[in-house]
Amino acid sequence: MTFLNPFLLLGLTAAAIPLIIHLFNFRRPRRVEFSSLAFLHELQKSTMQRVRIKQWLLLALRTLAIVFLVLAFARPTITGDFTGKLGGRGRTSTAIVLDNSRSMMLRDGAGSYMEQARTIAATLVGAMESGDETYVIPTISTATRPVAFQNAASATQSLLSVEAVDGEMSLSGSVARAVEILETSSNPNREVYVLSDLQESTFADSIEVGVPESPPVFLLPVGTRTHENVSISDVEIISRILSVGQVVRMEATLVNHGDRPVDDIVLSLYLDGERVSRATTSIGAREVITVPIAVTPRTSGWLGGQMEIEDEDFQYDDVRRFTLFIPEERSILVARGQQTNTRYVELALSGDVTGSRIKFTVDLIEETGLARAVLGTYDTVVLAGVEDLSSGEQAALVSYVKEGGGLLIFPGEDLVVEDYNALFSELGGGRLEGVTGQAGGGVTMAGFGLVDVEHALFEGMFDLDEQGGTPRLEQPDIFRMMAYRPGSGSEQALIRLTDDKSFLQEIRHERGSVIFYAIAPDDTWSDFPVRGLFVPLLYRSIYYLSAGGSVMGEKFLAGAAAQIRLSGVSSDATITIDSEDGDSYLPELRRTPGGVLALIGSDFLETGTYDVKSGDETLRKIVVHPGARESEVKTLEPEKGRQMLSDATGLSVNLVGIAGTDSDEIKAQLSSVRTGVEVWNVFMLLALFTLSAEMIVEKKWRPEAA
Repeated sequence: MTFLNPFLLLGLTAAAIPLIIHLFNFRRPRRVEFSSLAFLHELQKSTMQRVRIKQWLLLALRTLAIVFLVLAFARPTITGDFTGKLGGRGRTSTAIVLDNSRSMMLRDGAGSYMEQARTIAATLVGAMESGDETYVIPTISTATRPVAFQNAASATQSLLSVEAVDGEMSLSGSVARAVEILETSSNPNREVYVLSDLQESTFADSIEVGVPESPPVFLLPVGTRTHENVSISDVEIISRILSVGQVVRMEATLVNHGDRPVDDIVLSLYLDGERVSRATTSIGAREVITVPIAVTPRTSGWLGGQMEIEDEDFQYDDVRRFTLFIPEERSILVARGQQTNTRYVELALSGDVTGSRIKFTVDLIEETGLARAVLGTYDTVVLAGVEDLSSGEQAALVSYVKEGGGLLIFPGEDLVVEDYNALFSELGGGRLEGVTGQAGGGVTMAGFGLVDVEHALFEGMFDLDEQGGTPRLEQPDIFRMMAYRPGSGSEQALIRLTDDKSFLQEIRHERGSVIFYAIAPDDTWSDFPVRGLFVPLLYRSIYYLSAGGSVMGEKFLAGAAAQIRLSGVSSDATITIDSEDGDSYLPELRRTPGGVLALIGSDFLETGTYDVKSGDETLRKIVVHPGARESEVKTLEPEKGRQMLSDATGLSVNLVGIAGTDSDEIKAQLSSVRTGVEVWNVFMLLALFTLSAEMIVEKKWRPEAA
């Protein structure tokens, strides 16, 4: 038995009042002498026995009357199978916390877990009476506060609208939210029901939350089957130089979340809805593998694709989407130093050399115009012998690389080493140590040595000999060069000279990269610009840099907010995010250097591919993936789940096992655990009965009259 107004139980102390009055009643009977004392003594003895019985009976009745009145005002309730025999229960506020994570799509012999949970919840709702209210609280929801439903029909409709969706959830947080909502209710009975499949990854992520004194919490597990699962956790594009008709190397990461190995998994690659490649593999228990696969795009622009495997248990993570950008043309900014001849660079990037297959749009400026250039509108920025860099120019270049831009640097005469070292320091690179050799002197300093042929920049560029894997490179004559000492950041030498100095160095910084050539782009420092290697290497360097951040579109997590940087877009442009279903979203735009930042709310992005458009123009494609922890379908034992939820919330959680799917059976099982009926009226009747009995005894039974 519980009491809805427990503080009123302090009134039970009033039950001592009749006893105190009885004990402190010191009235003495008046002594009267009679002639026959023996007869009177005998009469007194028998009469006083009856008087004492009456006094103790009145004391008991008066005390019980006070006790019953206090208990009635304390509003006691009882639970159990027999409560329905005592009449209707009191007005009740019920919070139904419904796990609607993706794992609830799993099935066992009784159907999907979500349908089972809805059936149990509908049975709870069906028991609503006049004055009751029900809150339906999905664990993943964008609603700020659930609505209180006053009738079973509207509450049931709300339950049917709850679907398994993407997003982050915390079961303990949802329970705490339910308790907070019920605290504002005026109904005497309050209860919380939690329906979940007890997915271990969800429970492990339930952080401790502060929950005050609360109504009873009941945990109702659904689902009984142990599941295996293999998922595609990631897709990466290995190739960085992409063009129509050229093979693009990709990798898919597969994870076996089960305890048994799986053989003959077929991985299919689809591009724009057409299956273009597939591979077969096997994976051991609890193993993570990468599967190489390739595709040859036939068109340019933004392409959408996906990897697929076949997995019977949990198909939600059997598809991993990706986007691929095959450029038609790239925008290049070339900043030329005052003493640098850039005719070889201009010729290499012209249509006469690249042909119609590759298009570069080149803007050539003097170094004095670099400070005014909007770098964000270009795919690659080339510094060809720029002598000095102001602090503002350095900051702009660092920001440009950080946001995914590509920077190509050629040294030149009278270069201010301190300015470039400051730039490299901000980018996490090394230092320039000065120029060595004589320009146009004709004395060769060194030749090509080691080449990192595994780097994406050289993919398919060299023929390797069969024995040592050494690339067959023509050897340029280098007369003068800028010595570079690597730092401790994320960088690597792509081509080393025979004296182990770096000829071609890459520095990676966040989303972008920097490539540094040790020679000026003219024939006074070396004959490299007139060699056959110069054009393809320069072309690949620029194309590799321009692909930074744009080979694949951005990848976001379902149910989370997102930000997209759009270069070359004005803040007054109309940007829309269009889903595969035709829904459009207007993001909030914030101005950034050279473009805008599009902010997308968490309530819009679900798993799928989206087009980012400005009018009818597709600026890029993005993909949204599900959370990785949903793929781990291992579940907890019910008792362990109850204990973990209790530890996380600090509440006393009761475990309720629901057997069977018959609605009548479920109703019978739930009725035995619900908050029971109020029995204050019973105690009020008992109080009235004792008071009536006290009055009858006092008036009708008068042994003292004798």
